[in-house]
Amino acid sequence: MTTTLDRIRITSGSGGPRRERDTDPGAAQRGRAEGLTYPGRMATTRGSTDDLGGSAPGPADRAQVLAALREHLPEQAVLTDHDLVQGYRTDRAMFCPAGMPLAVVLARETAHVQHALRVASRFGLPVVPQGARSGLSGAANAIEGGLVVSTEKMTEVLELDVANRFVVTQPGVLNAELSRHVEAAGLFYPPDPSSWEFCSIGGNLGTNSGGLCCVKYGVTADYVLGLEVVLASGEVLRTGRRTVKGVAGYDLTRLFVGSEGTLGIITEATLALRPAARRPRTAAALFASGRAAAEAVAAVVAGGHQPSLLEIMDSTTLRAASDYLRADLPADAAAMLLWQCDTGEGAEAEVRAIGAVVQGCGGEVVEAADQAEADLLLAARRCVLLALERLGTTLIDDVCVPRSRLGELIDGVARIAAERSLVIGVVGHAGDGNMHPTVVFDSRDAEQTAAALASFDDVMALGLELGGTITGEHGVGVLKREWLAREVGPVGLRVHRDLKRALDPAGILNPGKVFSLAD
Repeated sequence: MTTTLDRIRITSGSGGPRRERDTDPGAAQRGRAEGLTYPGRMATTRGSTDDLGGSAPGPADRAQVLAALREHLPEQAVLTDHDLVQGYRTDRAMFCPAGMPLAVVLARETAHVQHALRVASRFGLPVVPQGARSGLSGAANAIEGGLVVSTEKMTEVLELDVANRFVVTQPGVLNAELSRHVEAAGLFYPPDPSSWEFCSIGGNLGTNSGGLCCVKYGVTADYVLGLEVVLASGEVLRTGRRTVKGVAGYDLTRLFVGSEGTLGIITEATLALRPAARRPRTAAALFASGRAAAEAVAAVVAGGHQPSLLEIMDSTTLRAASDYLRADLPADAAAMLLWQCDTGEGAEAEVRAIGAVVQGCGGEVVEAADQAEADLLLAARRCVLLALERLGTTLIDDVCVPRSRLGELIDGVARIAAERSLVIGVVGHAGDGNMHPTVVFDSRDAEQTAAALASFDDVMALGLELGGTITGEHGVGVLKREWLAREVGPVGLRVHRDLKRALDPAGILNPGKVFSLAD
């Protein structure tokens, strides 16, 4: 086994690698969604603003709504200025309709959310809950004439219980900030989306986010002990418990995790923690084909190995990340697997055991010699989305398939790219089968735009055909709404609607997202 990354090195450049938080990521993301980063706004969208429900109130109603909001909210908590409100219209998803909200409520505490929902219920206004607007499915897009209730100002970590290993947090805390907060106390919060520096805990809860460590540690729902949720009526519901075990009643906590703001607005979360992870050992392997890399993943899993991270990048994403980081990542490899093991003293042996399996599948194995090399490899994986955005407009899929069928997915995506004459970069969480084929296209070209949308659907159809799901962690939102029925079937869709009507009888919470209430 090669023991150094002599083929992967950083080259000097003015300014070094860009970091997500060098500038306000929210501004960049909102600009991109509004078509400011790339010339021209998307002419094609999934549905229209009419599909999202709601209608703009007349002048008299508008004045009444705003007066009612301001009655029990601080002046700075209600935004109505057009330019300021504009920044809260969309998340990062393309092709998703968005309206101009009547107002944005910048809640700082649960009582603010309660008041906003009571006003919305009284006037029959649609309400869109928002976190950091880093989502990729349009679930946070505003509705014409409705309210946006933003939790981005709810940034307090309320309690950290080291003895019982849990943390209580408001939803506006960023994932990376929470992780660092608990790490300082010798604890570990595993869910870590690639966007962890600019995605919020509330958004993670809304879509049941995963991340790079899912292969060993699971997804967001696996760490949620309890929630505080404001219902459409303005009532506060507390779910779950603070104990290790608890089975009293239905598991309402899991019902709200992943509901994308359609059942209630989460204002507080009690999250389970683990002892601090050991510093991981890191390695990578280069392959002559994506199929060979996928077969190596299946062999690692079948061999009983348990890496804490197992990711894949194809040649397109490798080149994009290399350019973005000003690094010299290998340009001649068709795919790269990246893995880590965090078992302390046994990590080195486990990394090399996985390496032996990978090598047997045709991989050229390289092991990070020091932390700087390990950090570079991880940075390359984390920056892929931002790197691809420099090449053109991006449309990101989020299918998840059984790991034994990963090779078929990779081959299928290559076939779709060839048939549609598009570039599709493949990157993802290979260890749990959750892949992010990303279409790169010119949004000014109508034919490319149509082909991009068609390829997006092709990938979802392929994922379902292989026994998978249309979304592993990004959620359904608007972008994949029409596909949910195909996956869950008519009975499943009916149960979704029944639950929605039970908790939100007037249908004001994020209407038109995830599914339509209309049969």
